[in-house]
Amino acid sequence: MESLHNELKVLIIEALNLEDITPADIEAQAPLFGDGLGLDSIDALELGLAIKKQYNIAIDADDTNTRQYFASVANLADFIAANRA
Repeated sequence: MESLHNELKVLIIEALNLEDITPADIEAQAPLFGDGLGLDSIDALELGLAIKKQYNIAIDADDTNTRQYFASVANLADFIAANRA
């Protein structure tokens, strides 16, 4: 699971052009939005598209759990792992 965490950290940095951040700067359990990494709703859309492209997994914006999936790198990794076939 740690390798998936690292893949996601790199994907976040590349998809969102976060130039001053390294994968080591992102904690797996830290919030991605608000006080954590400070992402916003536009970042969520871009990240969702990057996840769909990279893992062929669509995250439904209308799903009541979407906010939870995007809560942290660890949550995203759990969601991706559970939905990979």
